[in-house]
Amino acid sequence: MKTQLIIPAIVLLTATAQAQSTITPQVLQTLQQSYTNSPTDKALRNAVSANSLKSLVLNQENTAVGDTYFNVEVPYSGISDQKSSGRCWLFTGTNVLRAEAMRKFDVSNFFFSQIHLFFYDQLEKSNLFLQGIIDTRSMPIDDQMVRWLFQNPLSDGGTYTGVADLVMKYGLVPQDVMVETYNSNNTSEIDNVLKRKLREFGIALREKAESGAGQKALEQLKTEQLKTIYRMLVLAYGEPVTQFTWAPKDGSGKPKSEPKTYTPLEFYREVCASAGDLYADYVMLMNDPSRPYNKVYEIDYDRHLYDGHNWLYVNLDIEDLKQPVIASLKDSAAMYFSCDVAKCLNSKIGTLDLNNYDYGSLFGTDFGMNKKQRILTFDSGSSHAMTLVAVDLNSDGKPAKWKVQNSWGASNGHAGHLIMTDEWFNEYMFRVVVNRKYCSEQILEILKQKPVKLPAWDPMFAEEK
Repeated sequence: MKTQLIIPAIVLLTATAQAQSTITPQVLQTLQQSYTNSPTDKALRNAVSANSLKSLVLNQENTAVGDTYFNVEVPYSGISDQKSSGRCWLFTGTNVLRAEAMRKFDVSNFFFSQIHLFFYDQLEKSNLFLQGIIDTRSMPIDDQMVRWLFQNPLSDGGTYTGVADLVMKYGLVPQDVMVETYNSNNTSEIDNVLKRKLREFGIALREKAESGAGQKALEQLKTEQLKTIYRMLVLAYGEPVTQFTWAPKDGSGKPKSEPKTYTPLEFYREVCASAGDLYADYVMLMNDPSRPYNKVYEIDYDRHLYDGHNWLYVNLDIEDLKQPVIASLKDSAAMYFSCDVAKCLNSKIGTLDLNNYDYGSLFGTDFGMNKKQRILTFDSGSSHAMTLVAVDLNSDGKPAKWKVQNSWGASNGHAGHLIMTDEWFNEYMFRVVVNRKYCSEQILEILKQKPVKLPAWDPMFAEEK
C-alpha cells in the first residue's frame, strides 16, 4: 500500500518537471486559451501582420521637428556621406579635424580624403590579422583567440584609436587629392573578397608553421601575401599619393594662395598642429554601467595597426562624463562620439528620443530593461560614430538636448544632423573622446591606474559602422 502511494508521486513530479521544461500539450492549451481573440486583438493582428512595426508604434505626438536652437554650438559647415560603407569612425574622426583646416585656410568648407586613410586602414588590418596568426601558431585552431582572428580578419568598421594611429603614421590629404571610388562607397563586396583571401593566407601560415618554419620564414611569407592584398586594395581604391601640390580655394573655386607641395604627413602636421598628439592628448570616456566606474579598461587586440594602440578608456558615471564634454563644446571643440544610434531613431525628422515609439501600447506589455541589463543581454551597444557639436543648457546649466553631425548625407535626418534628448543620451550614449585639458583632476588621476584588460571578443566593443 505504501509503495503504491510513492509511485504516483514520482510520476506526478516527473510530469510537473516536464511541464516546466517543455511545451507539453497541456502547456500549449494554456497558452492558446490565454489569447482571447477579441475584436481589439483581431484589429491589432490585421494591422501588425500587414504593416511595418515602426509605422504602427510611431508616437504621432512626437513627430514635429522640435526646438532646434542650441545655446552652445561649435561653428562648422558641410555634411559628409559615408554612403554604403561602415566608415563612420573615419568620417567622424576627420570631421573633428577638418575644423582645424577650415580655420587654418580661412575657408567656409573643407573635407579631408577618407579613402586615403581607409586604404592604409585595410592594409594595416590585414597585417594585424596575418601577424596575429603567426603569433598564435602554436595554439590549436579551435582556441578562442585563433577562432576570433579567423572570424574577424578584416572590417570596414573602427574606432577613434584607429583614426589617431592612422593619421599620425600616414598623414592626411584633401578630399580632391584622392577621391572616393565605387568600392570605397560600397565596401561590402570587396570586404568579403579580402576576408576570404586573408583566411586562406592565415591557413597557409599555420600550415607552414606546422611544417617547421620559424618566425623569420613566416614573416617573409606574410610580406609576399601582403603584396597580393596591396594590389587588391589599389585596384579597388586607387594608390595613395606620396606627394601632392595643392592650394585652398574660395567659394568660387579660385586659389587663395600659391600652390604648395606636401607629403601627407607634412600636410597633417601643418594643418592640424594645434590638435596636438591625437593619441596622447586625448581621452576616451565611456559610460558602461555593467562594469565598475572610475576605472581604466583596455581592450586586448582591439586596434587597427599591429604597432598601434589598443582601446584605452575611463569608465564614468554618465553625469561625470558630461562635464568635460560640455567644457569642450563651450570651447568650440567638437568631439568623436558614439552611441546605439538605431534605438528610438526617427530618421525622417532626425531625433533620438525615448518617446519616439511606443511598442508597449501596441503589444500590451512593458519593455523595462535598464542600460546595464541591455548591455549584459546583448540588447544594446555602441554601433555608430558621429561628431558631437552642440548642447542646449537650461537655466541651471544642465543639458536638455544635444546635437551631432552625422555622415549619412545632408538629406538625412535634420539637415544631416541628429538631435537627441538628454534622457536618450543617458540611455544609449556609450563613448566620447575629449582633449585631456577638459578633464578634471579626478579623471586624470584615474588614468594613472593600471588598466583592466578585457578580451577582444567582449560584446560591448564591436567596431562602429
